[in-house]
Amino acid sequence: MTNQLEQVIGHTFSNSSLLLTALTHRSHSSPHNERLEFLGDSILNGVIARQLFDRFPAIPEGDLSRLRANLVRQDSLHQLALSLSLGRYLRLGEGELKSGGAQRPSILADALEALFGAIWLDAGFDSASAVIARLYGDMLGAIVPGQPIKDAKTRLQEDLQGRRLPLPKYSLSATEGEAHVQQFRIACAIDALHIRTEGSGSSRRAAEQMAAERALERLKQA
Repeated sequence: MTNQLEQVIGHTFSNSSLLLTALTHRSHSSPHNERLEFLGDSILNGVIARQLFDRFPAIPEGDLSRLRANLVRQDSLHQLALSLSLGRYLRLGEGELKSGGAQRPSILADALEALFGAIWLDAGFDSASAVIARLYGDMLGAIVPGQPIKDAKTRLQEDLQGRRLPLPKYSLSATEGEAHVQQFRIACAIDALHIRTEGSGSSRRAAEQMAAERALERLKQA
């Protein structure tokens, strides 16, 4: 099943054990992905800094730092992980699985950083840098100096407005689990294009963002 993930990220591992470790949460077994997360965090910051430096030669240091912080924060990593359906590949302990850990923002963000670290060890800095630059392409391309980075719902809305189509409709499909570990399933419908996607998360907002990200992927294929 990890072959699909390798196709999505554009990197085939020579050492498959690195990929397995990157996808292993500490609740599942050891070795787990925390050391790789540490490594991935470092390379992510460096690559994003270089991307911003090259793309925006007129922006001063302080603004570059704020842009980088926005791109590497947990919410941005979470949205990117959702677009990769990373949660379906994670190895979690039984307790984490039952409590919705596969969709938890912190776990997904950490696993994505671990994945970057694993690619670095597997194939070197240039390969990891290329994967990060490619995955962050849409976010980097959406940056307008002086404006915040747009989330998936905003990008979907603007895409549909550009096509002169009605805005998407979000509806609650289901709620699962007890109150303190509740998971929401949200449907996103674009009736004019007969597109319907679903997202899940520990909050309605997170589920809506996931559904919107999947709708954007469908729009790219349309």
